[in-house]
Amino acid sequence: MQKILSYPLTVLFFIFFGLTLVIFHPIQWLCLNLFGYDAHKRSVSILNWFIVRCTHFLGTWYTFKKMSDIPSNRPLIIVSNHQSMYDIPPIIWFMRKHHPKFVSKIELGKGIPSVSFNLRHGGSALINRKDPKQSIAALEELGRYIEKNSRSAVIFPEGTRSRTGVPKDFRTTGLKVLMKEAPSALIVPISINNSWKMVRYGKFPMGLGTHLKLKVHPPIENKGDPDTLIALVEQQIKKDIIP
Repeated sequence: MQKILSYPLTVLFFIFFGLTLVIFHPIQWLCLNLFGYDAHKRSVSILNWFIVRCTHFLGTWYTFKKMSDIPSNRPLIIVSNHQSMYDIPPIIWFMRKHHPKFVSKIELGKGIPSVSFNLRHGGSALINRKDPKQSIAALEELGRYIEKNSRSAVIFPEGTRSRTGVPKDFRTTGLKVLMKEAPSALIVPISINNSWKMVRYGKFPMGLGTHLKLKVHPPIENKGDPDTLIALVEQQIKKDIIP
């Protein structure tokens, strides 16, 4: 019965979701080209607030728990598990004061209104998974960018989404590059639960009644052996994931 009900609600969701992306595409362009970075960043934050609200048509609700204060005057490397594309809007909105930039596959840099524009012009790293040299260079640039500007890089070290909620092993190369290029950054682990349920049936229809939970763990200083730090971060994230 829930799946049957999800068909009309998914159509309603995609109508408003699509309108949001189309409307904010020129808004982003105007903000960036007329008023600069700060205006563009605010437009992206508001865009993602609207996307989060659009998911309410599906009965989605959110719990955002931050276990300690995180300074806004230092760069951050935000590390999270990855369950669906719907992990991203709440991170952008709830962590907005930290100016989150994403490590994203290069294919998303074109063809998607608002999303592709922000990835290309907002400071994120677009990596070609088939070209390790390009990927490393893009990650190095992102690391230097957040170090210089005290902003945040968001990376999903699993590499691909977990479609069942069961976390995958972390790939450490990209995270190590960011840690090297942003030595003063705090590492902030985030555990995400239940966003996979939004796509439990695939892309259409959407899952209904998802309680999407984000738990932001206390930040960790980027000091010491990288492998030891990454193992600690992975352990913190995974211990709060409920498949």
